Amino acid sequence: MSQVIYERLRQVAKNHQTTTYGEIAPLGGLDMSLQRDRTEIGRILGEISKNEHEQGRPLLSAIVLRKGGESPGKGFFTLAQELGLMKPQQDKQAFWCQEVEKVFQTWA
Repeated sequence: MSQVIYERLRQVAKNHQTTTYGEIAPLGGLDMSLQRDRTEIGRILGEISKNEHEQGRPLLSAIVLRKGGESPGKGFFTLAQELGLMKPQQDKQAFWCQEVEKVFQTWA
């Protein structure tokens, strides 16, 4: 797990803010213009969120948004379903909004 990215996400959450993949990726030495690095940032964020889930906390990667700031990437929702947190037919936007609020409450 990337400790640098994890610590940055915790700080962002404590401030009740969101960030983007493009802002987080360079902390891991990644370039979002490269497909392999986009895949890697998704893997890192998935690892962080799995760890958070194992600790009984919400998915910290909920606060990392796509460029434009409207929602997380597909991988976030896939992971939420794999972990049994979101049902396939569940409204993605509503789930994401609830998860962001849980993250903010956890790290306040």
